[in-house]
Amino acid sequence: MQLTLGPVLFNWPTEAWQDFYARIADEADVDRVIVGEVVCSKRMPFRDHAIAAVLERLARAGKEVVYATLALPTLPRETRAIREAIEAGYPVEANDIATVHLLAGAPHVVGPYLNIYNEAALAAHAALGATRVCLSPELPLAAIEGLAARAGAVALEVFAFGRAPLALSARCYHARAHGLPKDACQFVCERDADGMDVATVTGQPFLAVNGIQTLGHGVTAAIRQVDALRAAGVDALRLSPQSCDMVAVARVFRGLAEARIDAAAAEAALAALPLPGPLGDGYLRGLPGARRLQDAE
Repeated sequence: MQLTLGPVLFNWPTEAWQDFYARIADEADVDRVIVGEVVCSKRMPFRDHAIAAVLERLARAGKEVVYATLALPTLPRETRAIREAIEAGYPVEANDIATVHLLAGAPHVVGPYLNIYNEAALAAHAALGATRVCLSPELPLAAIEGLAARAGAVALEVFAFGRAPLALSARCYHARAHGLPKDACQFVCERDADGMDVATVTGQPFLAVNGIQTLGHGVTAAIRQVDALRAAGVDALRLSPQSCDMVAVARVFRGLAEARIDAAAAEAALAALPLPGPLGDGYLRGLPGARRLQDAE
């Protein structure tokens, strides 16, 4: 099984963002790296000058590089940015059906924001040019196995680590939480390197928000399912960057992918990292996503 590092979803300062990818290039045992702004186009100008150099450095280090596009483009300038990325010749990850339309049948990757829940949807995207699909993080193992059996030439990825991306809205939760309008947000999302925790009215941890994005509060860790995913023919595990040591995370999942460590050792290694929430695998077990690894079915 291969390892894919997904795009940074959070508004990290540009220097920290560049340093992160420099370390990934030099030290992380991953096969491909997805780079690009998925959540908010207002963040893009801070990184536009740096992204080409980041992609080049990753490629020199032997990583397959893919350019991630916005998951909710709503403005003409956002559509233009997607079209320009396609015209630049980057391998593209489409995170919105509008991007699939702009690709006009060219080979591309489909990210987890396009809902592919059954074999018919998978076949439709294959016909539109998808060569690789990262499945939605809420799919249970049984559904993934069914899709893998009918995937044909399409490589399948499973979301295996990180706060699960659940939904997007035109409204910016971060700005609203700080009493700011979306158009004058002051980029307050930069204050929360792993998203802003959300609790219920009774104080129970619930979700996390990242600008216009809703994430799971816990950290998905598909460590008990790796053997089954490998047997089903899943091509790759996707690791979503958090502010913890992602080189160490990649090392753990490489060990699992190559059957050199077991789930207990992987859980211990991940639990030792400064994660933003508890480890969980509820969705993969067909349970609520917030269920922790230790929770019985």
